[in-house]
Amino acid sequence: MKCPFCSSLGNKVVDKRFVVGSGEIRRRRECLGCIKRFTTYERLGVLELSIIKRDGRHEQFDREKLRRGIAKALEKRPDVDKVDLIVEKIEKMLRRRGVREISSRIIGKMVLNELKKLDGVAYLRFVSVYKHFKKVEDFAKEVEHLSFTKEIN
Repeated sequence: MKCPFCSSLGNKVVDKRFVVGSGEIRRRRECLGCIKRFTTYERLGVLELSIIKRDGRHEQFDREKLRRGIAKALEKRPDVDKVDLIVEKIEKMLRRRGVREISSRIIGKMVLNELKKLDGVAYLRFVSVYKHFKKVEDFAKEVEHLSFTKEIN
């Protein structure tokens, strides 16, 4: 790691912490050359995954696109701060699968499953786009299904 102040390659880690919600590791470093401190963040590399869209197109997995979709569903909801946790959880599930390509429908179902456990309103927002709701009746059916699922659990 090169010092941003003097470009020295010698440094030591003086503090290391896990950043809750982002999956990153924060390292506080001290340069052995100029004695100044700087912070670095470490995260797993980009997930090399091809998404198969509904129309058959292939698209590279985009963590930010996933994050934006979840954030939109949780906008102005009490659990809006859980967006990064959900993204991390879904990324972990995708990494565990060890596949090179996956259907967007599977990722959508993963998001729905996480939102259903967290926030019913956010779930309805996401499912309405995911399932292309056209009528109010579509919402009513989903609310009924959601209520029934909650009663069982």
